[in-house]
Amino acid sequence: MYESDEDRLDAAERAAEGNNPRAAAGAFSAIACDREAGDEVRLAAAEQLADVDPHAAAEAFTAIARDREVGDEARRTAAGHRTAFEPSA
Repeated sequence: MYESDEDRLDAAERAAEGNNPRAAAGAFSAIACDREAGDEVRLAAAEQLADVDPHAAAEAFTAIARDREVGDEARRTAAGHRTAFEPSA
C-alpha cells in the first residue's frame, strides 16, 4: 500500500490535517510502535501523535525508549519526550 515509512507518515499527517484525529492517532501510533520502521520516522510519528492523543504518545515514546533495537540517541530522545507526560511529583 505504501512505498516507504515516510509515505505512511505523510498519510497520517494528511489525516491530521483533514480533521480526522482518530484516524491520525491510529496511524501515528502504528508507525511509532512499528519495530520495522526507521528510528527517526518512529520518533516523528510519536511527536505528532502527542498533538492528537497525548496518552497514546506517552505509550509510543515508552515503546521506543525501551526498544533495544533503536539507536541510543533515538532512545534518549524518546525517554526525554516521555517525561513530558509524567505527572509532577
